[in-house]
Amino acid sequence: MKTILAAYSGVLKGTGSSILSALQELPVAFWPCTSKMEKHLQVISVLQWVISFLAMGAACTVLLIYMFCTDCWIIAAMYTAWLIVDWNTPKQGGRRSSWVRNWTVWTYFRDYFPVRLIKTHNLLPSRNYIFGYHPHGIFCFGAFCNFGTEATGFSKKFPGIKPSLATLAGNFRLPVLRDYLMSGGICPVNKNSIDYLLSRSGTGNAVVIVVGGAAESLQCAPGKNSVTLKNRKGFVRLALQKGSDLVPVYSFGENDAYKQVIFEEGTVWRAIQKRLQKLLGFAPCLFHGCGLFFGNSWGIVPYGKPITTIVGEPITVPKIEDPSEEMVDLYHSMYVKSLLCLFDKYKTRFGLKESDVLCIQ
Repeated sequence: MKTILAAYSGVLKGTGSSILSALQELPVAFWPCTSKMEKHLQVISVLQWVISFLAMGAACTVLLIYMFCTDCWIIAAMYTAWLIVDWNTPKQGGRRSSWVRNWTVWTYFRDYFPVRLIKTHNLLPSRNYIFGYHPHGIFCFGAFCNFGTEATGFSKKFPGIKPSLATLAGNFRLPVLRDYLMSGGICPVNKNSIDYLLSRSGTGNAVVIVVGGAAESLQCAPGKNSVTLKNRKGFVRLALQKGSDLVPVYSFGENDAYKQVIFEEGTVWRAIQKRLQKLLGFAPCLFHGCGLFFGNSWGIVPYGKPITTIVGEPITVPKIEDPSEEMVDLYHSMYVKSLLCLFDKYKTRFGLKESDVLCIQ
């Protein structure tokens, strides 16, 4: 209390040096806790992404329809007209923004878990690449932070390489959300979009495909090391057709962000999940994280578990416009072997045991 009065006395005397010296003598507890403030900002940055991904598209669609019934209908009409004109942009390389990718909010997003990106080999800007990302997790936090932003320094670690994270094409039919995703360099995971990036956009492009997709998200759980890959060969065929090198990518800790209720095969609930997956294109998972205000409560805030993404060694792929099944199987087996080697090499460094194995489903 005496030090506070001393500071006040300095103000009354009007001497700047007295004010500064008195303030410097104040106890640390008098000031707001910086670490707590940073933690709150980290939670908010992650939460805004989760809510945006879950609700922005639907909310903006409803808002757009509502605006047609108000005096603001002209704004809604102008946006709709622009939306029609701009409809094919996501399929033609999108509209990425370096400014958005470098937002400070993404550094808070990164530090919440935290997310790290580890480079194992150089990538040549004279080649194009298809990154196979594993595992899917619930929200692909590692994939988004590493390849949809510059928070982990992708462009500095891989100079001359431009990453494009591929996600559900349906997201690009929703107003505002489509623009938000495109600003981060995110593209639809369909043939037209990927074909454009790998054949009509020069070299130095890296399309990031979450190979396991919705099916894999239904199986993710903390401590579970399994990927859906055994019958996923479309990305290998595409790599052969475009002559793009394959790069295995594994994120340790991706499955630890949420806890999920996993229904057994053959149950009614699992059948409903699979049916909705076919209709909607994504899997409706029953998951939970921690609460916003109390860490031991349930909520949609992910658990702050480290996510470390390892970018493996590229597999050189020849260009074959019409590859045979034998050729596809050959490069698929090479990819699987490379992914397993990557997992085994780094697993003990990131909390796993030597006896832990990666299950290929």
